[in-house]
Amino acid sequence: MQSNTISNLSIPTKSKGRFYFESKSNLRSPYQRDRDRILHSTAFRRLKHKTQVFVNTTGDHYRTRITHSLEVSQIARTLAKYFNLNEDLAETLSLAHDLGHTPFGHAGEEALNECMRKNGGFDHNIQTLRIVTLLENRYYNFKGLNLSIETLDGLIKHNGPIKNKKKYNQILGKDFFKKKINFNNSPSLEAQIASISDDIAYNSHDLEDGLKANLFSLKEIKKIPVLKDLIKKHVKKLKRYSHDIILRQIVREIINEMVSDVIFNTHKNLKKNKIKSVRDVYKSKYPVVCFSNKMKIFDINVKKFLRKNMYYHKNVINKTNYGKKIVKKLFIAIKKDPKKFIKVEKLKNIDINRSICDFIAGMTDRYAINLYNKLK
Repeated sequence: MQSNTISNLSIPTKSKGRFYFESKSNLRSPYQRDRDRILHSTAFRRLKHKTQVFVNTTGDHYRTRITHSLEVSQIARTLAKYFNLNEDLAETLSLAHDLGHTPFGHAGEEALNECMRKNGGFDHNIQTLRIVTLLENRYYNFKGLNLSIETLDGLIKHNGPIKNKKKYNQILGKDFFKKKINFNNSPSLEAQIASISDDIAYNSHDLEDGLKANLFSLKEIKKIPVLKDLIKKHVKKLKRYSHDIILRQIVREIINEMVSDVIFNTHKNLKKNKIKSVRDVYKSKYPVVCFSNKMKIFDINVKKFLRKNMYYHKNVINKTNYGKKIVKKLFIAIKKDPKKFIKVEKLKNIDINRSICDFIAGMTDRYAINLYNKLK
């Protein structure tokens, strides 16, 4: 259990509680319990067969949603530890942030959103909330995982405060959180750390996977500022070391550069905005944990490069278009005879389209492909 001598900026080790009362544990903090519930959930296990960029059938060494989530949690714990924050909460939010992703990555999400256009749409962040509050059934007395208020708050605000609750009301139900969450407040530092760690992991590891897949070369990514000097330093060592080792060293240094920048810039923001307590964090109008302007430009350039050279590469597009086709065909087929695919008790008093959406969103890539092939 983490020490109680944490920073005033941290979410306290004593939680505000859960939606359903549970006795406290003598062995674990509320956030350790949250983390363990995420790790033991079926939704988390399914992430190992869900696409990060490459459809899961492409190769064994490319990242999947589960490896990405683990890498995010490692970066988040490093940052949380440095600032003496609630490490367990930062780790929990990192491990849970992608639970709501569909098979076939963002292509699957787009397809499912189209299928649900007339029924509230689909959003993977809100789907994460459906999973942890409704769909994971492991307990006698309640649906979902009954996570702490602080963990739910961090998951809701993965991308910052919520100004428009319309989608939340459509997908979860009106006033689903019973006024226990202040949507207008800024997220905790732990939630901000989980979010920026997601960006750091995404950029650095997608560059690594793209290089391994020969979608682009070191020569091409040299054009991105910040990377130029890093690559120049390591390419000299190609005579002594393999391409793989050099690539890993470059990726390690990219992560180090970005983490160091976040630490420096967060210190600056805390001082500049006179943030001394959790309440100050909640009331802050701007993200406290963020990159410097130089690193923001680097972040934008990496994302642009990856979009052009990786996410829209013809080999990746062919696979993801196939994934879109599968999701749409499955939705149509299941809607014709829902009881054939979904347990009858799950269909009672629930919108049938949302039940089908939940079912497909929970599928792994290979389960979706196999079911699609059976239905052909």
